[in-house]
Amino acid sequence: MAVIHNATTLTPTKLELLATWLPAQPWYRGKAGQQPELARTGGFRLDDPQGEVGIEFMVATDTSGDQPVSYQIPFSYRGAPIPGADEALIGTTEHGVLGKRWVYDGTRDPVLVAQLFALIVGEAEPQMQSTSNTPDPSVTGWFAETGVKAAIASTTVTDDPSGTDLLVETAADGRRLTIHINRLLQPGRAIEGQAALGHVTADAPLPDGTRARTTFAVVHAHR
Repeated sequence: MAVIHNATTLTPTKLELLATWLPAQPWYRGKAGQQPELARTGGFRLDDPQGEVGIEFMVATDTSGDQPVSYQIPFSYRGAPIPGADEALIGTTEHGVLGKRWVYDGTRDPVLVAQLFALIVGEAEPQMQSTSNTPDPSVTGWFAETGVKAAIASTTVTDDPSGTDLLVETAADGRRLTIHINRLLQPGRAIEGQAALGHVTADAPLPDGTRARTTFAVVHAHR
């Protein structure tokens, strides 16, 4: 289980790293040239079974525009860079306990993708975002079939204005599935489409400060 060091420092902070990285993403909805004003407004964590990689799904809300916009940012935190993954690097930061950390867009990190799929098929338990060793029952993963093994043989990642698609091939039977990561969260919105094979849902903020069930990720058979 991951240990959360709430009493230490992070320089620069995750939100400071995001303020530079976020406007360059194809799914960003802010105005060109306008600096986002970000606050952490939700999210959850998953554990790396090997205990090496930090995994967080952060909800970051931008209030710089006319209406607040909430984004889902899957982060992975590592003690060393991922070889060949420079394009996925959000930035580096100095952790007061752990030292230098490499912060990645987790959709490009195989450990995060594997644990996300494990959550969907029921092999990983979501954890509270800011509390060590504490499950978060408000986060739910669901898959239409039982007995599916979480091991993944390969992943291909693509971004578009609606979010990020993870095309995964399962190791057990070579099945190809698309996990769509909703980057622009829409609290209260129903699962997209009737043919969804699985999903992840959690709470996200509404403009009035209340929270609603929200689709964070949805799974379809790859066509």
